[in-house]
Amino acid sequence: MDKKLEEKIEQKINETATCHKDLHVMIKSFKHLSSGDKSFAYGLIIGRLYNSFYYQCRRILKRDPTEEEFLEFIKIIKNHDKEFPTRFCF
Repeated sequence: MDKKLEEKIEQKINETATCHKDLHVMIKSFKHLSSGDKSFAYGLIIGRLYNSFYYQCRRILKRDPTEEEFLEFIKIIKNHDKEFPTRFCF
């Protein structure tokens, strides 16, 4: 994966982990949708990260991500998934 793209993804993961007020409000506002589990919060977080990944590919690489880049993105997210419950605002 392009080094600049990877840095942007890591930056977005850390930024999201600081629990943006908007993200926290959204998670709290729709807590009833997840019936006590954290699926909705995970969905918002991963959706936000995917959106950033796709946007940065378009901005930095001037194209859609390749399948290989997408799989690398998944690997990066998986490397952080154990941190989600402790770092993110559930």
